[in-house]
Amino acid sequence: QVQPVESGGGLVQAGGSLRLSCAASGSIFMINAMGWYRQAPGKERELVAAISSGGSTYYRDSVKGRFTISKENAKRTVYLQMNSLKPEDTAMYYCAVDAGPPLNTLPLKAAEYDYWGQGTQVTVSS
Repeated sequence: QVQPVESGGGLVQAGGSLRLSCAASGSIFMINAMGWYRQAPGKERELVAAISSGGSTYYRDSVKGRFTISKENAKRTVYLQMNSLKPEDTAMYYCAVDAGPPLNTLPLKAAEYDYWGQGTQVTVSS
């Protein structure tokens, strides 16, 4: 079993910053990509950013220029640096892992991810 564990969430004022971390602890496995999803109350879960084994990245339009996803392969860890936070960013943020050979593909659908963290809450006040 593999359990991604998120950390770094919290309460911040609009315009502030947070850095989320996710470590994929547990059994040894190959990772093709990792991503960050978020879900606000009453809203659907949405992909925020993703990064492939080779470093290709995806950002949803609403966070481009504000968020940066990065990774440390040896630690099986992915980060999400969030700057210029807005109240609209308030949500539970989930780390997702696409396990498999590092083909350098960039999954954009939730069904393509194999493991999910429990989530870390990000609240942005106005």
